[in-house]
This record gives sequence, C-alpha cells and structure tokens, in this order.
Amino acid sequence: MIRAYAAKEPGGKLEPFEYDPGILGAEAVEIRVEYCGLCHSDLSMLDNEWGMTTYPFVPGHEVVGTIAAKGDKVPEFSIGQRVGLGWYSGSCTVCEWCLSGDQNLCATVESTVVGRYGGFAERVRAHRDWVIPLADGLDPAKAGPLFCAGNTVFNPLVQFNISPTSRVGVIGIGGLGHLALRFLNAWGCEVTAFSTNPDKEAEARALGATRFINSKDPAALQSVANYFDLILSTVSANLDWGSYISTLRPKGRLNIVGVAPDPISSHVFPLIAGQRSISGSPSGSPATIAKMVEFAARHGIEPITETYPIEQVNEAMEKMRSGQPKYRLVLKMN
Repeated sequence: MIRAYAAKEPGGKLEPFEYDPGILGAEAVEIRVEYCGLCHSDLSMLDNEWGMTTYPFVPGHEVVGTIAAKGDKVPEFSIGQRVGLGWYSGSCTVCEWCLSGDQNLCATVESTVVGRYGGFAERVRAHRDWVIPLADGLDPAKAGPLFCAGNTVFNPLVQFNISPTSRVGVIGIGGLGHLALRFLNAWGCEVTAFSTNPDKEAEARALGATRFINSKDPAALQSVANYFDLILSTVSANLDWGSYISTLRPKGRLNIVGVAPDPISSHVFPLIAGQRSISGSPSGSPATIAKMVEFAARHGIEPITETYPIEQVNEAMEKMRSGQPKYRLVLKMN
C-alpha cells in the first residue's frame, strides 16, 4: 500500500489516504518521494477547474526522490538514484510524436495527476522515459519545481530557437515568471519583465531582467513597440493581448504558458502585416527536461521556495489559493 494525501471532492481538504498501486510494470519506475512542489495546476485540478479531475485526487507533479523499485526493462536507473518527475508520467512510445522525440505532444500522453495518483505520497510511479536523473549541484529540497514550472518556461527557448541576441519579454513575476527571468538571463538574452506592480522592479532586475515595464502604463508599453522577438506570458489572467502584440517585431511571437480563463482575441491585421504569431506550448519532452536540468545545474539556477512538511499540506494549499507564495511551495515528505 502507498500512503498519500487525497481530496474526496472538488476543493476538498487533503486527508490521509492509502491505495494499492498493483504490480510494477516492466518499464515502470517507482520513486520514493523526498520533496514535491506545489503548483497552481494542483490547485486547479483540486477544484476541477478543467473538468478532468477524478476523486479521490492525489496532487503533486513536481517530484524529487530516489528510485525505490524498477521494472525488468529499466536498466538505466539504479536503486537509490535521485531523480525528478514532472507533469507527464507516460506516453505511448510508438506514435509519430513519441518516435520524433516530442513525447509531450503524444495524443495519449499521461499526466502525473490526471486519472492517476500523484506525488503527495510516499511513493509515485511513472514510465522510465519521463523519469529524469537529478544533476549534481542541484539541491533536492528546491529542485522539484524545475520539473514543471522550470520545464514549462524553458521549453519555448528550445522550441522557438531563441538565440542569445533575442529580445524577450516575460509577463508576470511569479512561480513561472521568476524562473523564466533566470533562464533567459543565463541564456544571454536581453530580458524585459512586465508587471502590473511597479514595486517589483528591483526584484525583477535581481532575478535577471535588464528592463522593467509597468504594464498598466500605456506610455511604457508604447516605448517598446515593434521590439520583441518573443513575449512569454506566464500569468493565468485575461490581458489586453493587442497591446503586447504591438510590441512584437516582425516574425515575433507571443507565446502563452499561463492558462488564461477566457478565449484570446486579436485583430488579424497586425499578425499578417508583421508575420507575427500567437502560440502556446506545454511542458517539454524528456530530452528537453534533461537539457533544462543540466542547464540549471551549470548556471546555478534554482527556484525560490518555501518548504512545508507534508502534514501541513492544507496550509500550503491555502497559501497557494491566496496568491501569497514567493515563489514556489515545496512539501517535504517524511
């Protein structure tokens, strides 16, 4: 039996819960969880905002732990090896996307917390492809959020061939945004932080921004018209998308990784005239996660975290719900 924390209903309190995981598959890995990040997606799933949560619901998809068991067809890992696991935990392995290295785009890709039990538990399982060794030099107590938040903002740099000379804007200085600023600064880009809170300027610059724009100031937005190669929106909010599109250079891209609640609308002419685009991107493939982990270790990039013992999981959830974290919450398992 695996001991975990689960909610029985939408928005419900997380309570001790046990389940039988069954026989370990030949290509599966069982991770003994040491730390697990708390992501806003866990809160969205808890509340069934996306209409795909099953209960009892065990959150947790930013796992760091050690290999406790492995299937017969998993020669690459050793028992006790420290690894990480993010939003995805399995894919079909045989479709065109899996075979081309884009397993995150597989039509049947499996989420760690959708239709299965996640990492707010003593152990969690995943297919071997999605279990990534933790690089030396990364603190296990802080590294969990890299496997979702970090991977989500790192993936566009790889997908869209962002160069060190690119001008990149980041909307939002939160759980995703603070890591985006750090990655982009280490990547060599000119980095601009957009925030509705002008008091965050010093903070944004300390995280790696070379420019700060108060997004409530129309003159400030106008000052960067026709300027950016990429703007990365990390916020889960409705925005004046046209204002940001106007700041893109020809062939510039507005890429969205935060889940805005309403449909996105835009005038078409600015897109056509400048060959600009609006896109979205998910968490990255196993190869991208491994690259992100190596890059983070090489450049000393870690999320800024607050740690709670697993017994205080509901207190941590309420802190996430109130929007207070700075910047990521991590649960420490027993």
